[in-house]
Amino acid sequence: MDPRETGRRYDAIASMWDSKRLESMHGVRFLERAIALCQSRGTALDVGCGSGGRMIDELLVAGFRVTGVDVSLAMLEIAKARHPTVAFLNDEITEWVPQSQFDLILAWDSIFHLPHRSHAAVVGKLCACLADQGVLLFTAGGIDAEIVGNMHGVEFAYSSLSEIALMELVQRGDCIPVLVERDQYPLQHLVFLAVKAKPIAA
Repeated sequence: MDPRETGRRYDAIASMWDSKRLESMHGVRFLERAIALCQSRGTALDVGCGSGGRMIDELLVAGFRVTGVDVSLAMLEIAKARHPTVAFLNDEITEWVPQSQFDLILAWDSIFHLPHRSHAAVVGKLCACLADQGVLLFTAGGIDAEIVGNMHGVEFAYSSLSEIALMELVQRGDCIPVLVERDQYPLQHLVFLAVKAKPIAA
């Protein structure tokens, strides 16, 4: 599915999605660990930020200047009302060109909507726009496949690379994996946490 079509489908369910996810604590423990790893708390990027909520709250409380990127205009309208100090961009992550580097990059349950062919380039882009010692936290599908699912009566496409392929991409982007966890039964939701730092040669 084209990412902009995914954005239009999120537009259609934005208020319902937001009402269900606003109070969700899922993912916060991983973000807390990512924040604890940050040597600098200057700038943070939330990829697929949706309507904002707890994750952006956590970043703001930790002192970050936050930029949110999302392909859904309706989601961003909610996010802007909720977080007036955050810079929100309506863009599609495969096309978006970063103008700066970030100390923390979060892509929680967002890039798994991308076409399968786009994952390698996007993971590489996220690694490239991390500042030195910056922290990357993202989720993936846990299997090398493309599937179709349903949210609030609307069909969405999902895809992911394999755990091994993602690990290789992260390392190729000069990031050191810190955590790789399958955190949800039936173990098809994968959490990656990595730090931008070349391994010290033996």
